Amino acid sequence: MNDANKSLSQIPLRLIDDRVWRTYRGGLGLEAWRRQHDPRDSDYPELWVASTVQAVNAGREHAAAEGLSQVALPGSPDGTAVTLKELIESDPARFLGAEHARRYESSPALLVKVLDSCERLTIQVHPDPDFALEAFDSRFGKTEAWYVLGGRTIDGEPPYVLLGFKPHVTKELWRRLFEEQDIPAMLDALHKVEVREGDVFLIAGGLPHAIGSGCLLIEIQEPTDLTLRTERTTPRGVRLPDRACHQGIGFDRMLDCFHYEAACLTDTLFRTKIVPEVADHQDGGTETFLIQPKHTERFRMNRLQVTGQYEMAKQDEFAVAIVVAGSGTLLFASGEAALGTGDTLFLPAGLRHMTWRANDPREALVVVLCYPPK
Repeated sequence: MNDANKSLSQIPLRLIDDRVWRTYRGGLGLEAWRRQHDPRDSDYPELWVASTVQAVNAGREHAAAEGLSQVALPGSPDGTAVTLKELIESDPARFLGAEHARRYESSPALLVKVLDSCERLTIQVHPDPDFALEAFDSRFGKTEAWYVLGGRTIDGEPPYVLLGFKPHVTKELWRRLFEEQDIPAMLDALHKVEVREGDVFLIAGGLPHAIGSGCLLIEIQEPTDLTLRTERTTPRGVRLPDRACHQGIGFDRMLDCFHYEAACLTDTLFRTKIVPEVADHQDGGTETFLIQPKHTERFRMNRLQVTGQYEMAKQDEFAVAIVVAGSGTLLFASGEAALGTGDTLFLPAGLRHMTWRANDPREALVVVLCYPPK
């Protein structure tokens, strides 16, 4: 690692994140949240944050860098940027932490997204680690968690998600519904849950689910793009290639990816809906656990709400920061960084001590912090 990169491992790095094409439309809520001019929906409804993962989109293999985040190099007069992946690979221990690099080499072992949907996503499932290793030769599955930022009512329907099989669903029934492409019956097989700002859900590998229309949320997940879909046509009528549904493993194996653990709504919410807990309180702010190791070993997520000044000491690990609301300043040993709603930062392992300061005590600075496996 050269001296310039060494210094980069000790300061907050401002990210240039990539908007990613998906099989569903959205993005207006995302762009409005980031204060972009003329926000609108498109085929690019997701912002991949601090991503070293290439997006997997059947038919878009030409977009080789799709999904990869870049880092704006501080002090560069011409706006030079480098991919976060390249920067981490120059010295994984300094950017990710020594123990993390020993376990995962140059992989951050997580992927963070902000997404906004103007239509329901197709019913889907992601592999658990065992299935991912067997079917995709991947050490990571795709357990994920959602933190709801807000939403919008679309065609009279408030934001919602679909979660888990209802008690009547069996593997045989699910196969028949898939083969017949009985979409109304598939939708009726899953629990429908309205969501509100601040809700937290954990979606383990193997759990059938779909994000409904009108959802704006942060998603933290394992670092893969392995999504298996049972709807061969999207809600707006786009026919999907077979590979976009089964990711190359065939439809029979795709159906094996589901965990057929049918349950009532109460039990499903007990397994999936997380109650946040206060982690630390100071005069100037409060940090709250959203996802803890007791919920999953795959990642962690906290929310920081600052009305004055909040001191933070970080271990030898990295974090991904998303400014959810408000404005302020992040102070560190060699400088400071202005913060505004929608900003995204990579906080390297070498950055240990920092101070978060809100610009206006009447408008809290709210930051979501995403951490790798502990």
